[in-house]
Formats: sequence, C-alpha cells, structure tokens
Amino acid sequence: MPTQVLFIRHGETDWNRIKRIQGHIDIPLAESGIDQAQRLAERLARDARDAARLDAIYSSDLRRAQQTAQPAATALGLELRLVEALRERAYGVFQGHDSREIAQRYPDEYARWQTRDPGFAPEGGESVRSFYHRVLHAVDEIVRAHPDGRIACVTHGGVLDCVYRRACGLPLDAARNYPLLNTSINTVEFVEDGTARVLSWADIAHLSVASDDDGLARREGQG
Repeated sequence: MPTQVLFIRHGETDWNRIKRIQGHIDIPLAESGIDQAQRLAERLARDARDAARLDAIYSSDLRRAQQTAQPAATALGLELRLVEALRERAYGVFQGHDSREIAQRYPDEYARWQTRDPGFAPEGGESVRSFYHRVLHAVDEIVRAHPDGRIACVTHGGVLDCVYRRACGLPLDAARNYPLLNTSINTVEFVEDGTARVLSWADIAHLSVASDDDGLARREGQG
C-alpha cells in the first residue's frame, strides 16, 4: 500500500494579502487565516470520523504553518511534529518586499529572478534548485517513517510547488499554471519505488469563501 500525504498550505497572512514575500520571516496568521485553520480542523475531524484517520501531522516550524496545523492536531489528539526543512524558500534580501520594491531596490537580481533560472539565489537566500532538493529530502524522510500511512504536512506554497513538480515531472524553470491556495488540501500518493502522483489538488471545500493564490501569474515566493 502507498503512503498518502495531505500537503496543506498555511492560512492567510496580512502579507499574503499585499503580495509581500515572507520566505523565512516569521509572520503570524491574519484573522482570516485563523478562521481558515479552524475550518480545516473541523474538516479533518469530520474526515477522521468517516474513517479517513490521519496517523500524524507534521508542520513547518514557522509560526503561520504552526498556527494552521495546531487546531487540527488538537482536534485529532495528535502531537504536532515540527520540521524545519518544511519551511518556505529562503529569499534573502527579497524578503519583506513586494515585486515592485524588489525591481526598484535590486534591479539586476530582479532581472535574473525573472528568467526562472533554477540556479539563481537572491543574496542571502536559496536557489530554486537547492530549495527543491531540501524539500524533497525532507518529504522522503517523512514518507519513509509512515509506510502505508496517511499523514498531513502543513507547510508553504513553495513547498507545495516542489511536490507538484516532482509528482508531475515538471522542470523547475517551467511556468506555474496550477494553484497554491491558502489552507488548501493537496493529496499526493507515494509508492515504494519513490514515485508520486497527485490524487487531488487545491481542495478548499472546507472554507466558507474562496482562498487566494498570491503568486499565480506573478512571482512565486509569498508563501
């Protein structure tokens, strides 16, 4: 039997709303994000009552992910397991700015960023390639710890992007045309030979209003 992982993006933050890159900056959830986290917990608790039990809940150690994951962990009686490697990509000097500010402050680096070069890293940050390998190594370790299991990983938009590219065989420099929604459930199945396939993506049936994708058709990294 394969291992099923529910990859869940954290709830909305104030910086998501204004398209400001968070990266490793430890931004808390907005009030809307707190509500989303509670609705997520209620959804996972209902699923558990319907025999879709989770064996474990993992989370990035950044506050916005922890605040999203903790209500679900509490509702299910599970310990929240923090994994630093599930953090968003480190964006270095780009963090704390929106795309327009980055273009003004760092025009040369901004131009490189726009080329989608997987080897480009902002000063003090990670390249897409390094980030991708960091994320997949962490995910592989978690999957190996739960053979035939069903688990959740509450994390960030960039991490979801890495997982989707792996499962679908997409190159790192390909433009993104799939959503990375706040508090969405994105279910991926991993089998013993290391392959993965997407079972469902961008499930927000538990939310009362539409969720946002603050990077699609702009630049990824606000997650």
